[in-house]
Amino acid sequence: MDTLQELFEDQLKDIYYAEKQIVKTLPKMAKAASYTELQKAFEGHLKETEKHISRLESVFDLMGLPALGKKCEAIEGIIEEGSEFLKDKKEFDPDVLDAGLIASAQRVEHYEIAVYGTLCTFAKRIGQDEAAKLLEETLGEEKSADKKLTDLAVNKVNDKAAKA
Repeated sequence: MDTLQELFEDQLKDIYYAEKQIVKTLPKMAKAASYTELQKAFEGHLKETEKHISRLESVFDLMGLPALGKKCEAIEGIIEEGSEFLKDKKEFDPDVLDAGLIASAQRVEHYEIAVYGTLCTFAKRIGQDEAAKLLEETLGEEKSADKKLTDLAVNKVNDKAAKA
């Protein structure tokens, strides 16, 4: 890679792949969650993630590129680590499982926040202001999802899990 433009395009493919993997994982997490508010949070974020994919496709269009993903080893690892909770869910107290699901989801959110923040910066630097606006919208939603998960963990789930 010789230019910031090429790096931007590479990172765009990376997050596109990641979002597609997240769409596959969120329904499993919602099903595994025992706390109704957590189930709803996962279901709501699934709908948002589908919008994120659509926005990324718009960014690809703005760039004159096909919407193609590139395998993202980071998200694969994060999802694999979190899938331990899904594989062994019968081994967990339901409240502890919910706390683990939140921890896994927040790892994903933090990764996405890092990538979208970087993409916003790159897009502005290479003069892709429309792309930057779309990416900033998604970045805001990722931060909001992370905050919602933190609120659920701190104000409800972690206390229940600590008593398990």
